[in-house]
Amino acid sequence: MHPVRKQRLYLVLFLVAFSSIAIGLVVYGLRGNINLFFPPAEVAAGKAPLGQSIRVGGMVVDGSIQRSEHNLEVRFELTDYAATVPVIYEGILPDLFDEGQGAVASGQLNADGVLVASEVLAKHDENYMPPEVAEALERSGASPGGNSK
Repeated sequence: MHPVRKQRLYLVLFLVAFSSIAIGLVVYGLRGNINLFFPPAEVAAGKAPLGQSIRVGGMVVDGSIQRSEHNLEVRFELTDYAATVPVIYEGILPDLFDEGQGAVASGQLNADGVLVASEVLAKHDENYMPPEVAEALERSGASPGGNSK
């Protein structure tokens, strides 16, 4: 084999190996950051993974908000009007968080089917609904305002 051709072959092999390693490291780094959205009906049906970071969105059930007297723990339920998911969150809730309003909770589902949330997001005005929540409510046959169709 000609020395120039051999040198080019080594260069190409090095570039392929380096690119493969770089892509592998990027994929490995990003795999823990994947955060899938599930409507409450899919969580209740057992389609959501346990112990993996997920997002659950829907409407906050009227009368479901329970605040702890000793710490910042809040318990509430999210619904898409087909099923409900209990949520436990410890922290300060957004100002617009309220019963009958749209919300998305990020966290991990435990073995009891309770979402232990690390973050809770609320809609930012009376006209906005997170796209995932609006779609989940539409599929369940309920309007985003909380009234059934």
